Amino acid sequence: MTAGAAPAPLPVALITGGTGGLGAAIGAALAGAGFRIAIGYHRSADAAASLAGQLPGSGHFAVAAPVTDSAALAAMAAELERRCGRCDVLVNCAGTTQFVPHADLTGLDDALFDAIYAVNVRGAFATVRALQRLLERGTLAGGGVVINISSIAAVTAQGSNVAYCASKAALDNMTRSLARALAPRIRVISVSPGLVDTDFVRALDQAWRDQQAARTPLRRLAQPVEVARAVVAAVTELTFTTGAVIPVDGGRPLG
Repeated sequence: MTAGAAPAPLPVALITGGTGGLGAAIGAALAGAGFRIAIGYHRSADAAASLAGQLPGSGHFAVAAPVTDSAALAAMAAELERRCGRCDVLVNCAGTTQFVPHADLTGLDDALFDAIYAVNVRGAFATVRALQRLLERGTLAGGGVVINISSIAAVTAQGSNVAYCASKAALDNMTRSLARALAPRIRVISVSPGLVDTDFVRALDQAWRDQQAARTPLRRLAQPVEVARAVVAAVTELTFTTGAVIPVDGGRPLG
C-alpha cells in the first residue's frame, strides 16, 4: 500500500439467522478471519445489534433479513449496497423446524410443512436472488460465495420431522443447481452438519442426546465452532470448489 493510501475495505459477509447458535458462531469465525459481518435477523433486532457489537474487528452491523419476505429482502440488499457496496459472502443459516414423529403424518399438517419449506428452501433461494448482483461484485479469490447451512438429515432422512429432512435434501439439490447457474462469478456450497451442540439441542432430553452421540462414530455431537470453521474454509481456502456438500457430522451416516 502506498503512503497515504486508504486501506482496502474488508470483505463483507451477510449471515441470515445470524443470532442463532450456529449463526453466531459463524459470524464470530468470519469476523476473526477478517470479514465485516452483517447479522441478518427476523424479529431479534436487539440481539442482532448486541451480537454485532461483540464481534472482533470493526464495522459490523445488524440488518433485517426476514427470508420469507422478498420485498424486505430487496430492502436489505439496498441497505447492504449503501453501507458496503457489495456482498462477498452470503451464509443462508436461517431455518425452522418442529419435532413431529415421522409416523405421525397428521401431526405434520399443511401449515407446518409449508412454513418449513418457506424458510429452509424458498427463503434461501430468495436471499440469493436478492443479493445476486452484490455477490457478483465479490472481491474474494474464486468470486462471491453462497454457503447454505444444510443437515445430514438430507442424507439419512432422520431428523425432527419428514418435511425438515426433505427440505434439507431440497436445499442440497438447489445448491448444485445454483452452482451451475451462477458460475463462474459466484460459488455455491452446502455445509452439512450432524447434530450440533447448541443451546437449543442442550435443552432437549439428555438421554436422547447421549443416544445420538453414541450412534456417531466419533462419539460426540458437533460443536458450533467446528461448523463455523468449515464455513471459513469453504470461503477462504476451497476456492475451486462449488456445487459440493461438505459434511461436518462425525461420520454419523456410517453409524
